[in-house]
Amino acid sequence: MIPVFDGHNDFLQRLVAPGSDPAAIWAEGDGSGHIDLPRLRAGGMFGGFFALWAPSPAGTDGIDWKARQENPPYAVPLDQPIPTGPATEHMLRLAGQLAALERGGTLTICRSVADIETARDQGRIAAILHMEGAEGVADPDVLHLWHALGLRSLGPVWSRANAHGHGVPFAFPGDPDTGPGLSDLGKALIAECDRLRIMVDLAHLNAKGIEDVARISGAPLVSTHSGAHAVAPSTRNLTDAQLQIIAATGGVVGLNFAAGFVRPDGRRLPFDGFAPYLRHLDHLLIHLGEDGVALGSDFDGALMPNDLADAAALPRLVEAMRAHGYDTPLLEKICWRNWLSVLNRTWQR
Repeated sequence: MIPVFDGHNDFLQRLVAPGSDPAAIWAEGDGSGHIDLPRLRAGGMFGGFFALWAPSPAGTDGIDWKARQENPPYAVPLDQPIPTGPATEHMLRLAGQLAALERGGTLTICRSVADIETARDQGRIAAILHMEGAEGVADPDVLHLWHALGLRSLGPVWSRANAHGHGVPFAFPGDPDTGPGLSDLGKALIAECDRLRIMVDLAHLNAKGIEDVARISGAPLVSTHSGAHAVAPSTRNLTDAQLQIIAATGGVVGLNFAAGFVRPDGRRLPFDGFAPYLRHLDHLLIHLGEDGVALGSDFDGALMPNDLADAAALPRLVEAMRAHGYDTPLLEKICWRNWLSVLNRTWQR
C-alpha cells in the first residue's frame, strides 16, 4: 500500500457538533463522515492538514442552493463576512479538540517535516494545524499567538470576504477572476506568514488575491485542495494561468476530491469510477510537473464519489492511478512526497 498525506480535511468540525463524543468518533468512528482513526489506518493515510474553519450563519434567502448545484449552471452568492470574535472562539475550540487528540497519543501536531516523519514512523497520525479563512487573525500580532499554538498553514479566505481579501463564489461555469485583491491587512498577513514560515494556501482565493500573494511571498505557492479549471470550469478550480504562476515558484496543488468540483459537467452528484480525477491529474501534471501535484481530499467537507466514500477507500484511487499508467515513483510523489517536499522548502527557508 502506498501511503497518503492529505492536503485538506474538515474532520474537526464533527468533534464540536452538539452531542458528539470526540474521543469515540476519533478512536472508533460513529458511522458518519469520511475520517476517523480506523479508516485512516485502513486507507494508508498517515497524516494531513486539519482545518480550522468558522461556519457562516445559516442562509435566509429560502433557496436550496445544494439542489441548484445538482443542475448547473448555478451561481451561489458569496456568504456574508463573519465577525472575528466568534470566528476566533470557534477556531480555538477546534484547535483544542486537535490538542486533545494529541494528548491521547495517537496523533501529533507537527511543526516540522521531521515531526511528520517521526509521527509516521511511530504509528501516530501526523497533523498540520491549518486555518481556512483568516477570520481568526485580527491582526498580524495575533498570528504569532496562533503560530505558538502550532499553526503552520493558513488560507487567508474561505469563499466569502473578510478583512484580508475575497474568496471566490461557488459557481459553475465560472471564472475565479472575481473581486479585488488583498486588503492592506491581508498583504501584511502574507508578509508575516513569510517571516514566520507559515505556508500560505491559495484555495478559495480569487484571482487578484492569488496575484497579490505571488508578489509578496517568497515561498512556493500552494493550493491545498483545488482542481483544473480547464477540465471543470468551477470558480474553485485553478486556470492554466494560475497553474503557471504556481509552477514558476516550485509550488504544489492538491487535487480536491469534491464531486461537484471535479465533474466536467459541474453537477454536485456522486459518480462511479475515477475518470474525472485522472483527467484533472493529467492536466495538473502537464502544467506543474511531477513534483507539483498532490492530493487534497476535502474529506468531511464535501460530497465524495461512490468509489471513494471515505479515507478507507484511498487504495482504490491509487490503483486507478496505477492502472492509468502512473508508475510507483510518480504515485509516491502525488500521494505524499510532494507535500513533504514543499513543506520542507516552505518551513526551512
